[in-house]
Order: sequence, then C-alpha cells, then structure tokens
Amino acid sequence: MPKHTISLPKLLESITPLNVENSPDLEITEIVLDSRQAHPGALFVAIPGNTVDGHDYIPDAVKRGVAAVVGTRRSREIPLIPAPYYRVRDPRHALAALSAALYDFPARKLTVIGVTGTDGKTTTANLIFHILRAAQLKAGMITTVNAIIGNKTLDTGFHVTTPEAPHLQRYLAEMVEAGLTHVVLEATSHGLAQNRLGECHFDVGVITNITHEHLDYHGSYEAYCRAKGQLFVQVAATTPKFPGSPHAAVLNADDQSHAYLQDLAEARGLRPITYGLSPQAHVRAEDIRHTPKGLAFRVVGDGFQADFTTALLGDYNVSNCLAAVAATVEGMGLPVGAAQSGVAALDAIPGRMQPIDLGQGFLTIVDFAHTPNALRRALQAGREMTQGQVIAVFGSAGLRDRAKRRLMAQVSADLADLTILTAEDPRTESLDGILEEMAEGARSRGGREGETFWRVPDRGEALRFALTLAQPGDIVLACGKGHEQSMCFGETEYPWDDRTALRAALSEYMGLEGPEMPLLPTGD
Repeated sequence: MPKHTISLPKLLESITPLNVENSPDLEITEIVLDSRQAHPGALFVAIPGNTVDGHDYIPDAVKRGVAAVVGTRRSREIPLIPAPYYRVRDPRHALAALSAALYDFPARKLTVIGVTGTDGKTTTANLIFHILRAAQLKAGMITTVNAIIGNKTLDTGFHVTTPEAPHLQRYLAEMVEAGLTHVVLEATSHGLAQNRLGECHFDVGVITNITHEHLDYHGSYEAYCRAKGQLFVQVAATTPKFPGSPHAAVLNADDQSHAYLQDLAEARGLRPITYGLSPQAHVRAEDIRHTPKGLAFRVVGDGFQADFTTALLGDYNVSNCLAAVAATVEGMGLPVGAAQSGVAALDAIPGRMQPIDLGQGFLTIVDFAHTPNALRRALQAGREMTQGQVIAVFGSAGLRDRAKRRLMAQVSADLADLTILTAEDPRTESLDGILEEMAEGARSRGGREGETFWRVPDRGEALRFALTLAQPGDIVLACGKGHEQSMCFGETEYPWDDRTALRAALSEYMGLEGPEMPLLPTGD
C-alpha cells in the first residue's frame, strides 16, 4: 500500500500530551512499539508490560534514529534523549489514537462489525464475512488467523491475539484504499483490555459467550466479563457514520453472561439482540438435524423463518450460525436469503474441527479447543460423529490460567473414552508439572492412568500413540493448537502445526509417503 505520512504537530493533535515540548515539523511515516523496528521517520511509543518496559528501550529506539518518543514516565525518569518526548497518561490509548491518525482514521469510513467471546469468535466472524459477501457488500475481515483484504489473505501471527494497533489500523487503511465498505473484526479480551481496538468505531458488536479462560490475566470471571463487555461500550460510543448505519449489540441468550451483557447494553442505550435455543431469544434455532454433510436447522427470528444448512460440525456451530444471522439480519437489516447463502458457503475454518483424511479407517480431526468449554463441545461433537471410541489428545499452556488444567482433564475424563495428555506451549513452566496437575484432574473423575488416560510429553509421540489406540470407526481429536504454527518451550517458538504433525503420524502409521514429524525439544 502507499506509504502514509503525517507531520508530527498534526499527529499530536490526536493525543493530549501532559508536557509542553517543541514539536518540529517532521514527517512521521510509522508508529512502532518495538525499538528494533525504530528508524528515521518513526514515532516510538513506550509501553509498560508485565515482564518488560518499553521505556527501558527508548535509548535503543533513539539510537536507531526514531523521530519522536511517547511514554508515560516523567522526563526526569528517562535518560536525556536528542528527540522530542511526549508524556501521556495512558500509552496504549495514545498508541491506538496515533496509529489511527497516521492512517486518517480508516474505521470512520467503514461499517465495522466486532466479534468477541471465549469460544466461537473466529467461526462467527467468518460466517458474518460470508453473509456480507453473499449480500454483495465489499467486505474484509481481520481475525486471529488471517486478514482478508480484497483478493489478498495475510497472516496475522503465530499465536492468537488481536494485532497491535499500528498493524490493525494499517489493515483497515488498506481496506479503505481497496474500496471495501465493511469489515468483520475479531476482538480478543486482551485486545479489548489493552485498547488495541481503540479507534475502531464498532457499529455492531457480537459476543458469543464468556466462559472459563484467561483468568490468569484478568484475575476473575467478573473482570473477564468487563473486558469482553468493552466491545458493547465501544459500540455505544460510535456515532452514526452514514445514513442508516447499524447500531447493535448481539449476545447469547443461552450463556451465563447473558444477564450482565444485557444490562450493560441497555445501560449504554443499545437494544440487545439475543440469539440461542431459548424460546425468548430474538433469533433462535429449531429442528436441528445432523446430516452426512453437516448440520440443518430452522432459524426463527422477528418476522421471519428460514431453513439453513452448514458444512460445519457440532451442535455448538448452530450457536455460531445464529450469532451471525442475528448480527446481519436483525442487526444490519440484510436479507435472510443472503444469510442462508453465506452460512452455506463456509466450508471449514482452518484448525476448527478440520478432518485429516489419508484413507484410514477412523476419523482424525484437528480442533482449536483450548478451554474447558470448547473441549467439552468438541468432545460432544466427536461423540455425535461416531459410534466408536472418542480419543482426545490435548495439553494446557504454561504461564496461563492454571485452574483450567484440572478442568480440561476432568472434561475429557467425563466425555472421552481415552485421553492422552501432552505438551501445549509450556513456556518456562515445567511440562511435567503441568501434566501432573492435569493427571490429578483426570484421576478426580475416575480416570485410571495407563488404562483410560496417559501422559506423553512429546506431542508428536502423543499423536502417534493415539493412532495405535484407534480402532475402525473411532475418532481421534487433536485439540488445543488448531491453526497455530508454533509451540513455545522456554522463550523459543518452535515450528509446529497439528495438521502437519497428524498427517506425518498417519503417513507413518499407514506406510505412506508424507511430511516429516516436526521436532520439539521433548522429542528424542
């Protein structure tokens, strides 16, 4: 895309510095928060973090020729630097405002649909995107998997989170320049809490559910709800951009967060649009049927009834489809026919209940389920797909919510026939310690180590072992990594893709040519 430039004095109009500083008439071409990316013409924003503080890297940014610096420390608290320094109360708020200003506030020129939730947000975002396209709208999408801008698909990172504000605003600017009018934006709780989504001017907000996840970061379920609820707060703050601009808050009537989110939306002057299986929901599903090609169901809304089909698997995807229909038909006034076509057009989401089939006599599926609720839903879907055994392979991440380790193992002990506990981004924690916590959870539900569950630290070996347990008609579910393409041991990201690894294990098992098993530090 063409390079964006803005004068430093003009850029600073988007924030309110606490100090008076000379603002030379310099041209700013980029906003950076990593000093290694600093260069002449860039403005460096120093962000305090949990483990590192961007203020400590100001000298490095200046050494690389950065044009100006924004931070939260007082000037006397940082080394003297030969560059203008602007102090702000909230550097993350400033980062979002500066990034949007550099690109001339692209979200103000788009209809922005935000989707958040513990589980299902990527699938729901994709469903909405396909409905918008079926309605002949020029739509783009930014998720934790990729960004779709016209005919371009861009990776958004190895590990899942909302892109930082400079990247996000650049994507939005590319969409404006490509002539797009609508964008679907997946919003993580970290992205909302850290204001990465500031200046996104959401017109429609969708919250799929709020279950047990990220409590290591947010501290409590209530705080996690507040972080997710920020999406509705931002929707309420958006002023109409165009005649007929939508303004809607969409929430799950079946979820435990329903009462809190409905009160929040109403307090902010938004009309809540509910969806679910509840008879009281504005958009609800009836007559749900499992077919060889996916799901079929009837959607009943305010003033319409329509039959829907989807290639997606599992009852929980009915909920994701309802969320998309509620957002587009009820929230945006799009035709029901476009919703039917869009839902039917989505074949699969990378790493979401994705079959890996080399002709073996049992099902093997990769899924991103990495929370207790998501694992429960994946295992329930697996049970619907087979009359044989359900074999689950998964781990639990290090330096993250410890409580879910035990909970996930308990879910698998309850719902799977056989469970293999393995590595999943242990980071700097002891993998053996993580697996012991999970084993305790399995034992608490009657699991018997060596009979109904096993610990296999190396994930590749765990997949190989699962295949040896599988009989014709069984299903092997590799959960937790999905579309991700790396795994973290210590502070190093090692190349890893469950889909490649499962193909490698199947190829070995069947004596076929195939990819090599990716190597991890746990391997021999």
